[in-house]
Amino acid sequence: MSLQRRETLTSQLVTALRARIEGGEFPPGAKLPSEQELIESFGVSRTVVREAISNLKAGGLVATRQGVGAFVQVPEPAPVPPFRIDEADLGVIYEVMSVLELRIGIETEAAALAAQRRKDSHIAAMRAALERIAAAVEAGEDAVSHDLDFHRAIAEATGNRYMLELFQYLGSVLIPRTHVQTFRLAAEPRDAYLRRINDEHWGLFDAIVRRDSDAARAAMRLHLTGSRERLRGYWEANGGPG
Repeated sequence: MSLQRRETLTSQLVTALRARIEGGEFPPGAKLPSEQELIESFGVSRTVVREAISNLKAGGLVATRQGVGAFVQVPEPAPVPPFRIDEADLGVIYEVMSVLELRIGIETEAAALAAQRRKDSHIAAMRAALERIAAAVEAGEDAVSHDLDFHRAIAEATGNRYMLELFQYLGSVLIPRTHVQTFRLAAEPRDAYLRRINDEHWGLFDAIVRRDSDAARAAMRLHLTGSRERLRGYWEANGGPG
């Protein structure tokens, strides 16, 4: 089974694997096929497979074991219908912009709270994620899972479990380049784009380390607004309403 349309390969693979899990082909506790088996079965890259597994993990469908693989988790009963963003919609730039607006509303305040409440363990987790992003970029790899780790560490540092739970639910839908090749919209090489994004991350990290809530809030807003405006410019230039 070969997936089509590079800009939505991750979403398509997530949808395909979720359907197999929910359909009982992979019951709770079952091990998913290996990375190599998924690459061969779906005709996608290792990066796409890892992004898809990261998405399923963030959504609570699978758990990973270092050096062993990914396993289907026993679903927890939901007392009320959960908030949901349809993965299929995220191939549309307008929908990605809408998710970014949601992030701006939530994560700017999360950054300010993290600056007030962070502990040394949170700082260590953020730093480690940023170093993994840098290493991935230098190796020519994507860094979506590490990007998620950085933002998740900020959510955890707020000390607000609801903020962290919302972040865990949304997972990789929070990262625009999971769904559109944002570096092309920025008119710069992919590696240069990712380095610039990580420079923004380091500026945010420094504000949190200094416990400067206002600076952290501003840095997060700048980081997320920049992504939204790049998408908006492309959207409007290609016929979208202003």
